[in-house]
Amino acid sequence: MLALIFNILWLILGGLPMAAAWLLATILMFVSIVGIPWGRACFNIFLFTLWPFGREAIDREVLTGKPDLGTGVLGGIGNVLWLLVAGIWLAIGHVVAAIADAITIIGIPFAIQHLKLAGVSLWPIGKTVVDKEVAAEARRRRAAEQVSGLRS
Repeated sequence: MLALIFNILWLILGGLPMAAAWLLATILMFVSIVGIPWGRACFNIFLFTLWPFGREAIDREVLTGKPDLGTGVLGGIGNVLWLLVAGIWLAIGHVVAAIADAITIIGIPFAIQHLKLAGVSLWPIGKTVVDKEVAAEARRRRAAEQVSGLRS
């Protein structure tokens, strides 16, 4: 229930302009044809930007336990290209919004969300958005696998 309230306040108090920026990036990527792989990532983050509380961006490899095209070398190259073309600008937008939100005490939770989204803005390919509980369980499972590997 608290996440719902925060998400509604998020939209009213400034989340909507950054969601619009992500939607614009999505449209531009899909229109360019060569940007379709980035367009898919943009659309996922657009939805995340609309409703960020209670959800989290996580590497797909951490979630699934398997590498894929977006989490490998090609995903890294795609992220570098993304960073140069649009990622830096979206991240700057989120940082500016975070500063504006952080000026007031009531805006601090929104500023924190903007800073998380700024990080995702810089490196979106290979990420997926899931509920916080799912992300925590995936990280716990991954940590248990790493500990098990150290013991053998």
